[in-house]
Amino acid sequence: MDFSLPPDIEDLRLRVRKFVEDEVLPLESDPANFAEHENIPEARLKPVREKAKKAGLWAPQSPKDYGGMELPVVAWAAIYEEAARSLFGPLAINCMAPDDGNMNMLRLVGTKAQKDKWLKPIVAGEVRSAFAMTEPAPGGGSDPTMIRTRAEKRGGKYVIHGRKWFITGADGASHFILMARTSDDARKGLTAFLYHKDQPGWRIVRRIPILGPEEHGGHCELEFDGLEVPEENVLLGEGEGLRLMQVRLGPARLTHCMRWTGWAKRCLEIAQAYVESREGFGIKLADRESVQIKLGEVAKEIEISRLLTMRAAWMLDQGGRARKEVSMAKVQVADTLHKAADVAIQLQGARGFSKDTVVEWIYRYARSAKLVDGASEVHMMVLAKFLRQDGRDFWQWGPGEGRKNSR
Repeated sequence: MDFSLPPDIEDLRLRVRKFVEDEVLPLESDPANFAEHENIPEARLKPVREKAKKAGLWAPQSPKDYGGMELPVVAWAAIYEEAARSLFGPLAINCMAPDDGNMNMLRLVGTKAQKDKWLKPIVAGEVRSAFAMTEPAPGGGSDPTMIRTRAEKRGGKYVIHGRKWFITGADGASHFILMARTSDDARKGLTAFLYHKDQPGWRIVRRIPILGPEEHGGHCELEFDGLEVPEENVLLGEGEGLRLMQVRLGPARLTHCMRWTGWAKRCLEIAQAYVESREGFGIKLADRESVQIKLGEVAKEIEISRLLTMRAAWMLDQGGRARKEVSMAKVQVADTLHKAADVAIQLQGARGFSKDTVVEWIYRYARSAKLVDGASEVHMMVLAKFLRQDGRDFWQWGPGEGRKNSR
């Protein structure tokens, strides 16, 4: 069993590491580069993104025909982790949510015409995108069968009414993927639609204030009051919304894990540097057994996170859906990110609680990791379902078994 990366992927990993070190971390180190919502202004990010394109480190998930790198999922795992040494690294190479998941989904399910119109500009970095699924209660959240936004077919178009909220990146996005109900059928009742921000019949009600720092475009509440979408902007066909969500959400959850692992490593890096230099009561913090135990525990959890993430990535590359593998990684990495940030704050004392390092930024972001793309409890329910179904075969080796347990 070989855990080493192929030479070409290892080379890319090292190139991304150097790019982030040289071009991205300097942006992060200047507080002036943080905008109102604690992210980087697009004007300051644009020159770095252009450098990433010229370096051949752009859009790892996207087709080469559109300017991407078209890499396997295993390569994403290695590259995204390196990119996320900086808060802005994934943005710099165009692999940040929600664009990352939207690009991958459009690559897999879009027609040639849909890819040319909707995917190509996102890959080029000309526009941003959003995925509009979650609704206020009693609408759909972790259970998409509860979606209440409705699309009524009238001739060659659909007319949509309803409400969505916590839609990441909606403020400033141009291309939207919208989930709506086209029938009451349990499995074939949902449909995915593409629409542009300039179309009438919808609006952003508000940008919802949240605990943590925000992705570009925030987390918004949307209202649909007669949005009209032509038939050619339906993805996969009417009634295929659940299947489309399965195509998008599994890999998207896993790419969160890849980025979160990079941020967890950054927290440990900052904590280590501090305890190596800080002395108290005649001894360096790094030489105290209690400190060593904390650092060792986080290092172990990060390694477990990396292995679970990489195994799920490998299974996706083999053609499986890797549902339980993705759920295990999602729960593990979310917990690890939160723990890494918490320990880094604790070991730095007041400095950790301040904005002098990025740890407090990551700590606030980390709390959302246990909620986004399915709460941890939902993923544990998924694992329990597989355990009940598979018994001893819950624990499998190899891609063949991966396809079996992912059905």
